[in-house]
Amino acid sequence: MNHDADQQHLVEANPGYASGQLAKALRTAHTHRDPDTRHRAREKSRAWRAVLAGMANGLLAIGSRTPVAGLPAWVTPEVVRGGFATGTPAAGGPLHPYETEVARQAGIPEDRRALFAYWLSEDGLSRLYDLLDSGRYEVTVPEEAALLTVAWLARAGETDAALELVEELAPFADRLRFTPPPADRPAPGADAVHRRTVDDAWHDLDRRRPSRAVETQREALAVWQPFGDELLAHWLETAEDGQGPTVLTRTPDDAWHERGAALLRRYRDLARRHTYCTKHLNPKQNLAILRGALEETVAGRPLDARRLGLLRHAVTSMVRRRGLPGSPELTALRREQAAQAALPSHHALAQLVLRRLSGLPQEEGVAEVEPLLTPVSEEEARETGLPAGAAIPRALRRPVEAALSAPLGTLVERGVVPSAEVLAELVPQLVAATTAQAYTEESLRTLAAAHYRAFRNRRSLLLLNLERQVRVEELPWVRAVAGRRSDTEAGEVSALALRQLGELAVQAFPGTILPNPLVRELSVLAREADLGAPLVEELAADIFMGTFTPKFLTAARIAAELLGGGSLYERYYAIDYGAVRNLAISEAGEAQTRTVRPRTSPAFAKLCAERARASSSRTRRESGSVAANGTVIEQAQILTTHNLATLVHRVGIAPATGWEDLARRGFDTVCRLTARVHGNPRPLATIKDAAYAWRQTLFHLSLCTPQEQERTLAWLSEEIDRRPGHVATRLAPALTGLRQVAEGGSAEEGEGRRLLGWSTGGHWMRAEPTPTR
Repeated sequence: MNHDADQQHLVEANPGYASGQLAKALRTAHTHRDPDTRHRAREKSRAWRAVLAGMANGLLAIGSRTPVAGLPAWVTPEVVRGGFATGTPAAGGPLHPYETEVARQAGIPEDRRALFAYWLSEDGLSRLYDLLDSGRYEVTVPEEAALLTVAWLARAGETDAALELVEELAPFADRLRFTPPPADRPAPGADAVHRRTVDDAWHDLDRRRPSRAVETQREALAVWQPFGDELLAHWLETAEDGQGPTVLTRTPDDAWHERGAALLRRYRDLARRHTYCTKHLNPKQNLAILRGALEETVAGRPLDARRLGLLRHAVTSMVRRRGLPGSPELTALRREQAAQAALPSHHALAQLVLRRLSGLPQEEGVAEVEPLLTPVSEEEARETGLPAGAAIPRALRRPVEAALSAPLGTLVERGVVPSAEVLAELVPQLVAATTAQAYTEESLRTLAAAHYRAFRNRRSLLLLNLERQVRVEELPWVRAVAGRRSDTEAGEVSALALRQLGELAVQAFPGTILPNPLVRELSVLAREADLGAPLVEELAADIFMGTFTPKFLTAARIAAELLGGGSLYERYYAIDYGAVRNLAISEAGEAQTRTVRPRTSPAFAKLCAERARASSSRTRRESGSVAANGTVIEQAQILTTHNLATLVHRVGIAPATGWEDLARRGFDTVCRLTARVHGNPRPLATIKDAAYAWRQTLFHLSLCTPQEQERTLAWLSEEIDRRPGHVATRLAPALTGLRQVAEGGSAEEGEGRRLLGWSTGGHWMRAEPTPTR
């Protein structure tokens, strides 16, 4: 342990995690069969070695928002799994090809300091002005927006601001790139988003190779089954009439031998050209028995008793199973099999879709996907040999549909956005456009949106001691143009976007808590809108130190304003929201008397810890363990409703389908998650998610009218009877507790239980139940 100036205890990161990750990467790099996987593992091992070396020599302070010695917080660090910085700046490393080309054209040394000086020359600024006006650039890391900002300031006449920014950047000019790579076309419009690009879809389809199993089946149906029929028919010519399929009861003539020799020549040609299906090589297979006997007979060698017996058994079984060659039954079967074999392979259809994609802008989404997924046209059939009218199968449609560029709500409706986590990946595209609206000048607005998208790709650091991630407004080039923002307009636009995105997230995924990446994006809009809407992240139980920032108590006070006074939610979780509101008012008053803004809320932390101890009274409590930390964090989520109350009470979301619909769909998520507990050797993570979905369901139910609540409670009882027995048995205590609360009692009376996600002992949902029905 060490101490800061205020003698506060600081937690330091343990290198054990990094050592474990390095060992894992090295093992994969040396043992994995796939060369691409081995290459990625070697890159990971390089990064983890850098982490461990930096921690050992003091160049890295893992857990700090300035983890790399000598680099300010605004420099984007390279970050690996777990939030560990490697010590390498993301905007550093060797020159990129576009930088080398600029140096060559300008006739300057190929190093970053020379490039930095060139961009500040008259010729360099002129090129930056052209980039600003065209919008044909792509900011990949935030630093690449810095010199474009300098150019904008210089052209706007704000010379002092431009010079101040240059002075702040100059010490790092030899290490970091401060200009973006050029692009073929301007950035896409702000009204639509896409999950994948055309290029992503192209590579997904291009990686598809012919399926050996499918091609083997196709070859068996189209080649070897018909050839087997010909061999069978040839042998049946040697059977006496009326003797059934007993072959070689009649001596074959010369013409038979000639036709047999022709069949054998054709067999060798087929075997040379068709190599997927190899059953014909198995000496125990009927086709190989017939072919082997024919080779012996055509060569003039008589069949011994054993081979003759095998031949007659093979012919008899083939006739019994398939029917005689030329019979209506066998002819119909072969016609059906031929049609099946003629269906185009997924690989061939993928090549057609690739042709359709090749003419589109590769780094964008697709405004209309249906024209790319229509059946094979007559013209395409002539050009490719594919059958006209062949449909594009579902497996090939998915990569293209994922590239659909449309309003976010449309993507959710179509299933392109299947989860709140995927939603969080797309929201930065919209938030970038929304926050950029605060800038009145078009080229600056374009630059701000491009920069924000890059900033949101900045990976979060592992932070300890209540430090917070770097915010976009802390970056020097963003501060330099802050005076060009129209805060009034920005607030109105951000408030509208926040309400729309909040409604979309809650309505689309009513049984899922908002993931941290989405919380961070919504928090940006909340700050822009100035609504007093604190949004709180899900904290990590393994590094939790028992403290909460003041915004958690503020969020709990908002929940008290919405749900206090006896709501179903308040009574089920045994919350005294009146006391919570008084606690928040008292702490806010104390904070106003301090000269330094408090970093923590001791009163809220104490309340959560007390509630966690009370909730663990039936189980063994392990103070300081990850599970014990989890129980405290969960109580904070319960008290704050983990952002739902803030979104409703301060942001004003009102899902169009109504709270009753959300409660029912939330319960569906509870049931689906509970079903995954059955037979699961490690079910605790699933139980936690089920409890979180249950909490969401109770929140939605608490906002229903009394009539809707009564109707939904009755529906819950009916719905659980339609679920598997093990699901109904596991959820029975929670449903009993809810019914008891609705009737004025307590959730913990009798057989009722309060469903929580974390437990310091054996969770009551974990034991495999004996179904009662």
